[in-house]
Amino acid sequence: MEFRIETILAEYESGRINRRIFFERLIGVVGTYAGALHFLETSGLAMSLLSPQESGPANVESTAVKYPAEGLTMEGYLSRPSGTGPFPAVIVVHENRGLNDHIRDVGRRLASQGYTALAADLLSRQGGTASFATPDDANRAFQNIKDDDVTRDLNASYSYLNSNMAVKKDTIAMMGFCWGGQRSFLYAAENPKLKAAVVFYASPPPEGKLAQIQAPVLGNYGEQDTRITSTVSIIQETMNNLGKIYDAKIYPGVSHAFFNDTNTQRYNEAAAKDAWERTLAFLKKHLG
Repeated sequence: MEFRIETILAEYESGRINRRIFFERLIGVVGTYAGALHFLETSGLAMSLLSPQESGPANVESTAVKYPAEGLTMEGYLSRPSGTGPFPAVIVVHENRGLNDHIRDVGRRLASQGYTALAADLLSRQGGTASFATPDDANRAFQNIKDDDVTRDLNASYSYLNSNMAVKKDTIAMMGFCWGGQRSFLYAAENPKLKAAVVFYASPPPEGKLAQIQAPVLGNYGEQDTRITSTVSIIQETMNNLGKIYDAKIYPGVSHAFFNDTNTQRYNEAAAKDAWERTLAFLKKHLG
């Protein structure tokens, strides 16, 4: 297996295969999508190989960062456009597997569109995503995360961005996927300074929190993800009655995680393309 992985890495580094084919082949060798992402994190290849390989052609600058939070040091991945800025910014929050190259790539894609993007590792309090022995261990760690700690860590992430010279002050949005999408929706109720929130296939906050939301919210959902999509019409009605902006779209025939192009079983190219275009238009409207 080691020789096969080395071959895939060499083909990717030389440019003979692109990132998507790289993931398809790596998953084929490692055996699972989660295992492939975990291998990239624990080996350090997500940062040493994929980050520079993808940042250069996108004309963005990307680096691992650490910044202070309440009682710990947060870890994350910062991508920004080339140039002096300042730029509007987006906090990007991962699924329930932790910070990985799918989320880093979303950050790079945002940076290529003119935003400074911080992909925060909200497993930092547990030692960070790369510290876990197995993907299942990382997933189980989410059961130990406290809501108040998440809010504190997101506040720290917001403050870090807001004090960054590459960021246009007080012009920050948030985007999240799955578990991170739920956190994005909830953080819109916790931080009145947030300019916009983007939610991908995630549960809404408790109904009592919706009245606290000041930022406009964009939601992208998969029709087959019925546990979540069954709530969308109810939340839409509630948000409308509260005078809040909530733009939700359910994509027919697609499932949870349809935007994740490293997940070959779930990814839907057409829905992902449309959701990305919706997201960029939404951010442009509310962040500039």
